[in-house]
Amino acid sequence: MTKQHRFLAFDLGAESGRAVLGVLDGGRLTLHEIHRFRTEGLFMLGVRQWDIARIYEEMIYGLDRCVREYGPDLDGIAVDTWGVDFGLVASDGTVLANPRHYRDKANEGMQERAFSVVPRADIYKATGIQFLPFNTLYQLLNYKENNSPLLAVADTLLLMGDLFAYLLSGRKACEYTNASTSQMLNPHTRLWDKTLIEKLGLPHNLLLDPVSPGTVLGPIRGDIAEQTGVNPNVPIIATASHDTASAVAAVPVADAGDEWAYLSSGTWSLLGAELTAPHISDGSLREDFTNEGGVAGRIRFLKNIFGLWLVQECRRSWEHEDGKSLDYGALTAEAAASTPFNGCIDLDDERLIAPDDMPALIQTLCREAGVPVPETRGAILRCALESLALKYRVTLRKLDTLLGRTTRCLHIIGGGVQNKLLNQMTADACGIPVITGPIEATALGNIGVQAMAVGALSSLEELRKTISRSVTPENYTPENTSAWDNLDK
Repeated sequence: MTKQHRFLAFDLGAESGRAVLGVLDGGRLTLHEIHRFRTEGLFMLGVRQWDIARIYEEMIYGLDRCVREYGPDLDGIAVDTWGVDFGLVASDGTVLANPRHYRDKANEGMQERAFSVVPRADIYKATGIQFLPFNTLYQLLNYKENNSPLLAVADTLLLMGDLFAYLLSGRKACEYTNASTSQMLNPHTRLWDKTLIEKLGLPHNLLLDPVSPGTVLGPIRGDIAEQTGVNPNVPIIATASHDTASAVAAVPVADAGDEWAYLSSGTWSLLGAELTAPHISDGSLREDFTNEGGVAGRIRFLKNIFGLWLVQECRRSWEHEDGKSLDYGALTAEAAASTPFNGCIDLDDERLIAPDDMPALIQTLCREAGVPVPETRGAILRCALESLALKYRVTLRKLDTLLGRTTRCLHIIGGGVQNKLLNQMTADACGIPVITGPIEATALGNIGVQAMAVGALSSLEELRKTISRSVTPENYTPENTSAWDNLDK
């Protein structure tokens, strides 16, 4: 009889976080959501930042609730988060300040400053990472250029997953998959690129050597064990701490089979392929594809695309106007009832990063593009969703051209799986079958890597087979591809 294993995943996203218990038993993995909470940042003294004390408090509550409902014994606890953002820790272990939010406008202009010292092409050749204005490289350059006193007193830089793992374990570590998003890591050596860092005058002494996903950091802090009642021997594990790395590990591909691609659909859309080595070329630089770290030595060759952030921000604006909560399902139904193919917007426009009024910006972008300006909520959302589907189509074709292949199937994972309208649009636009699920890919991947760390699963392949047995996917067949062909012209 096989032993039952239980793991707790803290899955922290840019909009919400969850404490999720995963039970591995009989070759299947089941999830139990313990606690869900908001993670959205706050503005203080004009700075957009993450409220880590509140997030930590929610995590401790989630752990306490897990112990009360399921008992004190766990085989592991791990945290996954978004990438690029970081906290600074003093030599005495004090977290010096709230980490800045990647959408904070202080990052503006830092790319151009970096390129004036190290050419754009050289940065890409050194790191293989897509150029985003909020990458860790540019955030850290902003601290340096503005003579932040935090750098003078900091001892260690911890990316967000590592920061929360430190708060739980007391051990400072740097997990590889999240480090790879920084645009400071060499994708071949998987170590910090000291030459690039030194050319930009950044403090290399703050950076710890990366550790592989699945590294056991040590037991949970004694004070947390005493506070929550959890077994003090429960290990804190550095999972694939970048949420997309955990999510991609959970793509339910039971065998190598046909060429497949993945789309991690949430606040961001991340569309790409899994490779065994980095793909860095003039073409991938031109198309701005990224080479991020994955589980079991894999590379996530992908493109970051503005995702359901557009919908989330529209909803937030309308809720502010109306003073009442709006349901995503009802909003999507309004989009489905709206006239199709009135026009799309350019999703590469950087104004989409942090607009004050997303619906108004979408209307402005339509006006600038010379397409009909949507006036109703449904029409605005229809425009956003069709723009996303068209972007997926274009990006997938660029991916295949770069890799010299033809993708036969697209796996959509993450919270965006719940948007059936967008899923069908994506199948139609890309002209290939779409398989959706699991919705909870990130939590499943987080837990799966924990299971690999303690020997409960032997490999990434076994993890994926386990997930294939544990979830029921939904299939979307292309129905209306010709209309999307016309949009390409």
